[in-house]
Amino acid sequence: MASQLSTTFDRDTAVEPLGDGRYGVVFDPAWWVVRGPNGGYLAAILVRAIRAEVADDARALRSLTVHFLSVPAAGPGEARVTLERTGRGMSTVSARLEQDGKPIAIAVAALAGSYPSAVAYEASRMPDVQPPEEIVLPAVPEGSFDAPFRHHFDIHPAIGPMPFTSADRALTGAWMKLRQPQPIDEAVVVGLCDAWWPAPYAVTDRPLAAPTIDLTVHLRAPLPLAWDDLLVEARSDTARDGFFEEDVRVFTRDGVLVAHSRQLALAV
Repeated sequence: MASQLSTTFDRDTAVEPLGDGRYGVVFDPAWWVVRGPNGGYLAAILVRAIRAEVADDARALRSLTVHFLSVPAAGPGEARVTLERTGRGMSTVSARLEQDGKPIAIAVAALAGSYPSAVAYEASRMPDVQPPEEIVLPAVPEGSFDAPFRHHFDIHPAIGPMPFTSADRALTGAWMKLRQPQPIDEAVVVGLCDAWWPAPYAVTDRPLAAPTIDLTVHLRAPLPLAWDDLLVEARSDTARDGFFEEDVRVFTRDGVLVAHSRQLALAV
């Protein structure tokens, strides 16, 4: 299975059919943050399993919600996908990741083609930023830590201050792309929605743990796209009781909204 895949991302998010909606997966430590895998990476594995089960290219992934329950160890696990309902235009599925009988994450997804629209509008506007080729990479702030999974991406910070600079607003963002060329598919987009620094890092003066409780991604553009930089904008308006929300928007170079997401995360 893995030897036939062309990129690291494809290999490390691959699923192996086991029958009856079950898929073998491997949790690779190259996608770890600190003590466990990046949430976007786990969500991308779930997307692979869901897409394998709903093998219908006419039904695009429209919505995915993942709740993260526990941290897996590096090594094999299993994805289980259940087709809850298939209608004329939409499929609704549930999925879960497990390892040695322990639940790792659970998800619900909707896949559908296009519908005749009773209304159409486009109010999303990409922030006015420099293209990635014109951005001079800043020095990494003292006290920053290096997460292994970030080595899979080319990153050009483009919005807000660098992390841990005690800014007034939790707003940040960057141009990002996988270092290895490959089409930007549903799994890549979902992964990018949780790949940039947590927005609260802009208003703190030191790193903090920010494990995701739940992540919802709405995909808004036809996929796949050609390999290129995407602008990932992240903001948070409220941190209270040890939790913060984060809203992310992902744009193409020419301003097309590819996805938006919201997550609830801990700040500890």
